[in-house]
Amino acid sequence: MNTIYFVGAGPGDPDLITVKGNDLLMRADLLIYAGSLVNPDLVARSPAQEKYDSWGMKLPEMVALMREAALAGKRVVRLHSGDPSLYGAIVEQIAELERDGIAVEVVPGVSSMFGAAAALKTQFTLRGVSESVIVTRPAGATLEKDMIAEFSRSGATMVVFLGTEHLEAVVAKAECPPETPAAVVYHATWPDQKVVVGTVADIAAKARAAGIERSALIIIGGVVDAARSGYVNSDLYG
Repeated sequence: MNTIYFVGAGPGDPDLITVKGNDLLMRADLLIYAGSLVNPDLVARSPAQEKYDSWGMKLPEMVALMREAALAGKRVVRLHSGDPSLYGAIVEQIAELERDGIAVEVVPGVSSMFGAAAALKTQFTLRGVSESVIVTRPAGATLEKDMIAEFSRSGATMVVFLGTEHLEAVVAKAECPPETPAAVVYHATWPDQKVVVGTVADIAAKARAAGIERSALIIIGGVVDAARSGYVNSDLYG
């Protein structure tokens, strides 16, 4: 029986998968990937004889597929977008597999939030601006209540996942000054990446005008406009 590997595919650019993740991808017998969230070039790169798009799959179906392959001695790779620890829904899969005595290993990946920071050429923690970063999501079909208002009062950098469809609601809830810098990054590191920069007051209108309706991250905080944020130089180079 082989170990099942949960691998972070990275934010989009197929070259941003880790060396270990790519090695497992190239040695997979069965590959289950997270639909359109994973670059198709990565899926094509794998010589796995069996490949399954997990979009629309129910948990029991997916777990049974992985279980049977592992028990048959096949190397199974479950490819998640970004890093699987952020909104990856891996724990419920792992719990079912481990209940059956199947070994699981998680291989981290580059999160889309880091791809977005790279696109903005900034850092989420910036001396004199923000020493903390909050990762959250807005309320919606699967979350009754969020804490965007409370988090926005802290002055920390806030990265909002799964919020593009609720962009107007997100900025309306934000209880920080309307001139606070904000950005929306669509498809960070993909060839069709779009970066829109503005303020809490105007970012929603700017993003919609750019045609962004889904698959984007919302970043709120002074680090978005590092040049004007009044940051303090790091002691690292002092």
